[in-house]
Amino acid sequence: MTAEFRRHDLQLSPTLAGMRLDQALASALPQYSRSRIQGWIERGTVLVDGRVARSRDRVLGGERVVLEGEVPLDTGTAPQAMALEVVYEDEQVLVIDKPAGLVVHPGAGNRDRTLQNGLLARDPRLAQVPRAGLVHRLDKDTSGLMVVARTIEAHAALVAMLAAREVSREYLAIVTGVMTGGGTIDEPIGRHRAARTRMAVRADGRPAITHYRIVERFRSHTLARVTLETGRTHQIRVHLAHIGYPILGDPVYGVRRRLTAGATPALLEALHAFRRQALHAARLAFVQPVSGEALEFEAPMPADMRGLVEVLRADARGA
Repeated sequence: MTAEFRRHDLQLSPTLAGMRLDQALASALPQYSRSRIQGWIERGTVLVDGRVARSRDRVLGGERVVLEGEVPLDTGTAPQAMALEVVYEDEQVLVIDKPAGLVVHPGAGNRDRTLQNGLLARDPRLAQVPRAGLVHRLDKDTSGLMVVARTIEAHAALVAMLAAREVSREYLAIVTGVMTGGGTIDEPIGRHRAARTRMAVRADGRPAITHYRIVERFRSHTLARVTLETGRTHQIRVHLAHIGYPILGDPVYGVRRRLTAGATPALLEALHAFRRQALHAARLAFVQPVSGEALEFEAPMPADMRGLVEVLRADARGA
């Protein structure tokens, strides 16, 4: 792991008066986490009016602060060239339409050939940004839109927007079962008590809110549009399974495939051949971190989901 040297010379705004020094600097320099700023202060590399300060010192506003510190660069993830579908890019952000089957970042069992590897090959400067600019994730077999920060400043701003629920994310899901109407699922999610690789609805879990509405009904399935308020691991998959409408093809939270009585051979073949969860991140909207411009993107369902919808539609017409 190597590092890049950073230096900032600034005057604290009077609006920060009364704050702890670490809080004031985190507000003035949102591209850095508060814990990173605290580390610099503890190492004596932050001077306030020429003097070494402490994190807990209260500021009056108007002080001159000189900060010097190192930012670790990610050299442990190797750049690997791959074809990426870039929907949008500017100096601050990228928007990617991720295909199903692509893992977002390296982990156990997936050390390379991930989206993070591909991003570093496309833009080597992303080594200076936490996780090569990734601020949220999609499961390996979920397709669709993701935003990537290209600078530390944009990364900090987007993380804050996600925490404040200011990033709009909508998904299309094909679920097993015929929904009678839309609704909201407000159930906390935590790690499954027995199977630690799974998540579950748990009273002591973290708050999680999912909204869903019907797009189209079929004989034994529903195409639904799902909107997230929170971003818990596997949230949509867990919530929809919890209310009895698991996502078709979900190998973890799904159920044995329900076959409609009298289903056509084409439908039986299509259901058997679909080997991932039928979930696609179809819409993404957020404010550009620097310009303040409202950005909104949509990505059509990939070919495998479109084909499945057509077969389900034809089966419903035939009935």
